[in-house]
Amino acid sequence: MKTIGLLGGMSWESTVRYYRAINEGVKNTLGSLHSAKIAMYSVDFGPIEKLQHAGDWKAIAIMLSGAAQRVESAGADFLLICTNTMHKVAPEIEKSIKIPLLHIADATAEALVHEGIKTVGLLGTAFTMEQDFYKGRLSENYGLNVLIPNEEDRQIVHKIIYQELCLGKIRADSRTEYLRIIDALANQGAEAVILGCTEIGMLVTQRDTKVRLFDTTAIHAQKAVECAI
Repeated sequence: MKTIGLLGGMSWESTVRYYRAINEGVKNTLGSLHSAKIAMYSVDFGPIEKLQHAGDWKAIAIMLSGAAQRVESAGADFLLICTNTMHKVAPEIEKSIKIPLLHIADATAEALVHEGIKTVGLLGTAFTMEQDFYKGRLSENYGLNVLIPNEEDRQIVHKIIYQELCLGKIRADSRTEYLRIIDALANQGAEAVILGCTEIGMLVTQRDTKVRLFDTTAIHAQKAVECAI
């Protein structure tokens, strides 16, 4: 079994989901007392969040590249960045290490293409929804048509992520808002919706809606299990 490298802590709430999902995946595949071989470095998200909203992505890239090198030094065979948003600096991180990077957008797009989905809604931080590092990869590399919420709804989605989900706060009224926005994307023609922030699956699951949901945390974790085994 290969050793899975995790660059986590962004936020630690979703990194917990990664650790559990990966270990459950290995156990379900190999049985008995098997668990995943993992090398993880978990950062302090506070300074990174401030740099995100200040637009200082260069400083973030330097910080996370150093963390990725620590994961590599710990014996990881490949790396997962346990957050969608920070894949904005994935190219810089990838250049700083010798081991492969398992990109969350690639894993998600492969799952969508496998299911024959062509038009998909995207929820995530404002950075993920509005900038091209994520949407562009889905459309240019996989031919997907990506829809995002309107500006007001994007602000709602972003605010709930940072002010609630990253702090482990789960509110029924926020779930209602997310479900409304998901329905709006479906009405625009989305065949499915990507939960494109690793915390969103804490708030909304497939049990809550008839619209097909693709949880990037679960997809990314399962891809890591497949690559490790």
